[in-house]
This record gives sequence, C-alpha cells and structure tokens, in this order.
Amino acid sequence: MEIENLCKEIRSRAFERKEPKTPEQVGASWYNDDLTYDGVSKTLFIILPTPGCSWALGDSGGCTMCSYVSDCTLEPIDSETILKIFNDHLSRFDIENEDKISVKLFASGSFLNPYELPIEARDEILTTLANMDNVSEIIVESRPEYVKEEYLDDIFSIIGERLFEVSIGLETSNDYTRLNKINKGFTLKDFKDAVKLMQELRDKKGYNLKSKAYIFVKPILTSESQTIAEAIQTAKDCEAMGVDRLSVCPATIHGGTVIERLWRKGAYQPPWIWSCIEIINTIRSEVSIPALLDTSGFGSRRGPYNCKKCNKDLKHMIIDCNLTQSIIEYDCECKSEWLAEVKNADMNQSKTKIKHIPLY
Repeated sequence: MEIENLCKEIRSRAFERKEPKTPEQVGASWYNDDLTYDGVSKTLFIILPTPGCSWALGDSGGCTMCSYVSDCTLEPIDSETILKIFNDHLSRFDIENEDKISVKLFASGSFLNPYELPIEARDEILTTLANMDNVSEIIVESRPEYVKEEYLDDIFSIIGERLFEVSIGLETSNDYTRLNKINKGFTLKDFKDAVKLMQELRDKKGYNLKSKAYIFVKPILTSESQTIAEAIQTAKDCEAMGVDRLSVCPATIHGGTVIERLWRKGAYQPPWIWSCIEIINTIRSEVSIPALLDTSGFGSRRGPYNCKKCNKDLKHMIIDCNLTQSIIEYDCECKSEWLAEVKNADMNQSKTKIKHIPLY
C-alpha cells in the first residue's frame, strides 16, 4: 500500500535523526484523579520501557499520527531491567493509604505482545499489583491481534477478581479511513473479534474483563465536518458492539510522522477544540457508555486549538467534565469561525493555505 511506503520512509528518516533512548529515559509515571468504573479515584500511570510498537517497527511503518516508537529503546529489554524501573516508579507515590486506586500500564505499544513486554516481566508486574489490596483496576493497551484467550487466562490466574481493561486503538469504525488514512493495519472485524472474545471470557469464565476503544479525531485527508460525523458514528458503533468505555483522542502533531510532514507543508491542521467538544457532548447525549476526551496538546501550536481567549479555560473545563461526564457549555467569539469551517470546508476539503515548508 502507498500509505505504508510513505509511513516507513518517514519513520526511517526519523530514526536516522534520533538516538534510541535508554530504558531509564523511557520509564515515566504520574498520579492524579481519574474516572474509574467505581467513580472518581486516584490513578497511577506508569510508562514501561519497551522496544516499541511492533507494528511501527515492522514493514508497515506504523500509524500516520503516532511517534511513540521514537520514545522507545528500539531494542529488546530484559525482564530484570523492566521490573527494576517499574518498581522504582511504583515506589515514588504514597498510594498505600488510598482505599482504592487504578493502575494504568502503558508500553508505547501492546502490553499483551510478548516481544514488547516479556511474559516474565508482565507476570511479575501483575503479581506485584495483585498483592496490593487497594489496587482495584488494572488498565493496559493492546492491538487486537494480541487479545488471546491464553494470555488472558494467564493474567487472571494472577490478578483474580480484579478488574482488567484492555484498551484498543480502534480510531474509527470506518475501515477505509483506518486502513488508508491511519495505516492501522487491522479491520473492524478484527476489533469486533477481540471485543467478542473478552465478552465470552467474561461470561464463561467470570473474568472481570472490560474493553475500551480509542477514537481518533481528524486523520489526514479528513475535513472538520467529516471527522465530527465519523467520531460520533464510531462511538455509536462501539456501543452496539458492547465496548465498555471510550476515549476520544484529538490529533496532535508528533515528530517523524506523516501528519507532521503534511502539517509542515501547510496541508494539515489539528482539529478545533470546538470540534472535540461537539463530539464529546454528542456522545454523552446519545451514547450510554462513559467517554473521556483527551486534552493532550490543547492550545499548543501542534495540538487542537481555538483562540487564546478560550484555549486554557476549555482545557480545564474538559478535564473537570471528564470526571463528572457532564456536557461542556461554553461560548467564545471564535466559535463562529469554527462553524463557518464546519459548514464550508468540504467545498474544497480544507481552508488551510499550502505553505510548502520542507520537512527535511
């Protein structure tokens, strides 16, 4: 596919310009309030050091918007090193006094892929968390091809009755967009099969197993109005499939990606914050499952942007409304400009001026 060749070419150039990071540089953690299945609770986020996403490191070149692989070691890491870094970050936070906490484990790829996270390290991490009585939820990310019964059997033999959520980057329920604009490399059927397997294991084996879908806002070659409609439809499709939660992720410009190349040439712009609000408000009004709106990069040059008057206020409001699942109500004079683009941008697909700025 042409999109795969372009992704691989840009990814290769990005690797030439960057030095691989050490495991210690990759590992990271933070701790704050988040919406869990039991309501608002403290959540510990830990980024585990891994070689990087196998999809991005392979012949596909990875997804058009993702540069997480650039923040990885690009080489396999032994279990001892991963566990040392995990335990170091786990010990940085005073979590013993909390009644319940949620732990989110990010691997900049697939937690369930044994190449990215060795089984020995995976099992030891889960054993550590299972021995902490106040850990009520464990959330991980994975591509659908690694959602396998044998892996989930092993995991639940360790964590018992704890809630385990697998988050999958569906991005959109539109196969054409996902394959040709995002280069995701799997179909809607692949996603459905993974969700169905989790539902069957929940019903047959009693696993406290949940699924979450990431919805991507504004892939390349997509207008503002198109991305609003597609994101809302994707949320409705996820509900129909039995997905338990949603996370709406607006585009930000990451280095060494197809999106960055188009952005530098003036042929792409991240979504308006107003578009993101229209999406999340509609989902919360018309879809029954919880939905979060990611605010990474909001108000920055490389992220979703309105105007200087409302960027900051809206970001804080969205974060608060994520916890309450309430509708976001706000107005600003820049909203009329957004409305004009939503109504008229499809006439020529984009109002962005072509600047032809070279990427390399």
